[in-house]
Amino acid sequence: MTERIPCVREGCDHMVLPATAAKTGGYCMPCKQEMEREAHQRYIEANRRDVNLYEGITDVAQILKIMHEPRTYNELIRYVPYMYSMEQVYLSLTAEQQHEMKRYAMELIRSDDEDGGKDILQYLVCYHDLPLTSEIPELLEREIVYPAVLFKSASGETRDHLIQQVNNDGENRNHFLIMLAYIGDEVVVQQFLQWRQAPPLWASELYVAPERYTLQAGWELTEEGQRRELFITPSYSLYEAEHSDVEAGESENLNGSPISLLVPSSKLCPWCGSSFISLMNLHVKHPSLRSVHWNSPQLDVQTCLVCSSYSVVYMEMDAEGNPIWSKYNVKPDGFDEIDVEEMSVDVSGVSSSSLNVGSLAGEGEWSEGAQEQVQRRWFRIASEPRQPYHGSEWAMEPSISQVGGHPGWVQDADYPVCPACSATMKAIGQLDGEMIQENGEGVYYMFACEPCQMTAVSYQQS
Repeated sequence: MTERIPCVREGCDHMVLPATAAKTGGYCMPCKQEMEREAHQRYIEANRRDVNLYEGITDVAQILKIMHEPRTYNELIRYVPYMYSMEQVYLSLTAEQQHEMKRYAMELIRSDDEDGGKDILQYLVCYHDLPLTSEIPELLEREIVYPAVLFKSASGETRDHLIQQVNNDGENRNHFLIMLAYIGDEVVVQQFLQWRQAPPLWASELYVAPERYTLQAGWELTEEGQRRELFITPSYSLYEAEHSDVEAGESENLNGSPISLLVPSSKLCPWCGSSFISLMNLHVKHPSLRSVHWNSPQLDVQTCLVCSSYSVVYMEMDAEGNPIWSKYNVKPDGFDEIDVEEMSVDVSGVSSSSLNVGSLAGEGEWSEGAQEQVQRRWFRIASEPRQPYHGSEWAMEPSISQVGGHPGWVQDADYPVCPACSATMKAIGQLDGEMIQENGEGVYYMFACEPCQMTAVSYQQS
């Protein structure tokens, strides 16, 4: 047997064959490879350069084109990010620049960059409600059938063509049904009613009845055959203010008004023992709630963050208008086998609020125990509304937290049914999981049944 010799690297106790040592200079292969990696990393750090593709460029449309341009990875280049997010840049587009970006998107699609073109069109539709009436026939000719929100401004001629395609094109039938739901005019409503009254033969090939596709576009067909909206408008963005701006009193950096979000309650969940938390507490006179008929001056949406991750959690209102655990809540099967402590959500960093009932929103502080340092977070609701579909496409990574607006479903649309009256509950807002805790995932959705004065919270994640 060949005698092995120790690796010459200090601190390494590996033994190597003499033949290997002759090739590596006396080092074992793991040490040799690690030294090569370290040398390569030193080379990268010594030679890497920053590249600012936006330097000297002030045209917003050109900046967006650069943002959308694919980049070949080069370890010696570090691209300097633009000072604003893509969402912020899109929102700054003028009407003329929006149309310029629309033309650019169509050019990309014609040059076989279909995904890049569709992405731009989706931003324009969701952030600016830009109609694509003239472009939709070409998209269909190129067999582009997704995302369906692009087709909501289709002409009557295109709408009628899609109705025919539903009957004839089984491969894309799901897409066509959702497109029609987004168009949602009276002709479409009557067509879905007809399909409900006399289900076509192809309906048996679907996972759900044809009229259920309307949920994806945020409305439903009532028993009387009318369109009923399933989300409130207008929509207002929710965000967390920077501590430095709040502490320094720099109001010019703070958009909107204070709002009470993520306030822990002293009441405990009867299922898991966690504290309830008020996801949102907003005065009903706020413009975002103008279409909501609520008996209390505050709309306080409370839930258990743990349990609403597994099942819809309902809350009723007591005689004083305070949320209480609903008798209709049903513990999901297998819940008792879940390690609740492992799933608990850390809310120690969230703020609490003591709201003045006469105000539109509020802020405050919360502490746990006399010796604990008070931790504060400041949340705000935007002063101006945004487009109702702004936060509807979760994959676009918009600022997802909002009051009002079409939900940004991570999975399929899933509006809960009120357990008291069996009506579909309306979406009233949503909170990004990252707002709730660091590295949080998914989205918490808030709903209300106005006749029953009941709220609900559900959760989805990828």
